[in-house]
Amino acid sequence: MSLLGIDIGTTGCKAIVFDEDGHTLASAYREYPLLTPQPGWLELDSARVWRDTEDAIREAVAKAGAADPVRALSISCQGEGATPVAADGSLLDHCMVAFDNRTIPQAAAVGEKIGRDRFFQITGNPLHPMGTVMKIAWWRENRPAIYDRAWKFLCWEDFALWKLGAEPAMDFSIASRTMAYDVRQRCWSRAILEAAGADESLLAAVAPSGTAVGTISDTAAATLGLPRGVVLVTGGHDQPCGALGAAIVRSGRANYAIGTVECITLALAEFRPGLGAQGFPCEPHVAPDLWVTLAFSVSGGSVLRWFRDQFGQREVEEAAAQGVDAYDLLLAGLPQEPTDLYLLPHFAGTGTPWLDSEATGAIAGLTLATTRQQVIKAVLEGVTYEMAMNLNLVRQGGASIKELRAIGGGAKSPVWLQLKADILGLPITVLDVSEAPARGAAILAGVGAGVYSSAVETAEAQVQLGRTFYPNPARAEEYASRLARYVRLYPALRAWRG
Repeated sequence: MSLLGIDIGTTGCKAIVFDEDGHTLASAYREYPLLTPQPGWLELDSARVWRDTEDAIREAVAKAGAADPVRALSISCQGEGATPVAADGSLLDHCMVAFDNRTIPQAAAVGEKIGRDRFFQITGNPLHPMGTVMKIAWWRENRPAIYDRAWKFLCWEDFALWKLGAEPAMDFSIASRTMAYDVRQRCWSRAILEAAGADESLLAAVAPSGTAVGTISDTAAATLGLPRGVVLVTGGHDQPCGALGAAIVRSGRANYAIGTVECITLALAEFRPGLGAQGFPCEPHVAPDLWVTLAFSVSGGSVLRWFRDQFGQREVEEAAAQGVDAYDLLLAGLPQEPTDLYLLPHFAGTGTPWLDSEATGAIAGLTLATTRQQVIKAVLEGVTYEMAMNLNLVRQGGASIKELRAIGGGAKSPVWLQLKADILGLPITVLDVSEAPARGAAILAGVGAGVYSSAVETAEAQVQLGRTFYPNPARAEEYASRLARYVRLYPALRAWRG
């Protein structure tokens, strides 16, 4: 029997079939557009996302073949995004993704009623407009007809499980990302729901990661080419799922997801209330009895994707003709030395520690001698400077990070990994499976179906380490001096913005 991990992200979805030893049998990927109907609004067409997810599942299952049929599946997914669904199953609006800025007033109103420190102590999250509960409040205030018709506001984990035949259910980590869940009492927070004017009945049930919540419907099984009776299991937020898939279940190790959003996930033994004051969350891990903190940059890999889409048409066309990845062509021939450019990657606001939804990006240091390849390298450097700054602050909070394990699309690029090792001053190890969130979801599926007795032990047994990229001492020293300049850029631009 095999296990299916489904990863529903902000700009694409993956379906990966694993055998019981954690080896990849087949995979499929679909990319979908991020919509911007108004400045500051970021949406997904939920119907399109689900069609693409079904296509990815069908393709992966067909590639894996019938010899090793899927026994159980689970979901790894983006946090915060929600879709209003009517009682008859119709989708009432697009999904607002995490960094849709229209919810700034709703977050401010909740903060006034609850207080920032109390908000963190309840939810494990610094107050931020990204929370699902802020989106629900926006619909109630600005689209009352949608709010009144809504049966549920479904995040992507509960949405997928519902579409596959279960009652809507989410795990503790996704519940945390709604910013309406009491992460220590393990229940919906009445105080926050009341502050947002939202009803608990609009949210899914909550269960621990790795909990079987039903079996696939016969209709969904036939549509997707899956056998009848596949067990549906709660998974989790993509970052802790990726941490499980990378065996980040011990102190000193951290998972570095290099994708649309760049995120470093560090496992913690206990809830740490002091993280909130520094702008970092503390949420439940998908591994039992553990917590995680996240240091993230909202516009990580999406900045490189922006450059590709706006200025890389030549590479896109050449890649299509040659059957290669356009990013490989973009990153070919980059200058060896650090650039004197400073790219601020706040193209969709900031992540930690600033949590500034209205921040914008910038490139400083341009001259008439600046080359296109230098700008491309500045994209890679700027995204990584942002993460280096975050790591320094996490260390100041008492966390120890000795090793990074890289996953995601960016983990396939030796050029970027070496640059990251040089800037971060840490060794970065690639895993045998770069798509660790899907593997984490598959491990949880196995736990829910009784294939595995322990998610932690299974992850540590399955993870195979690949190449390690070590910092070049001379380059690391050069980048350290540039990082000291970089950290002054955002405060200067924030003061200029007023």
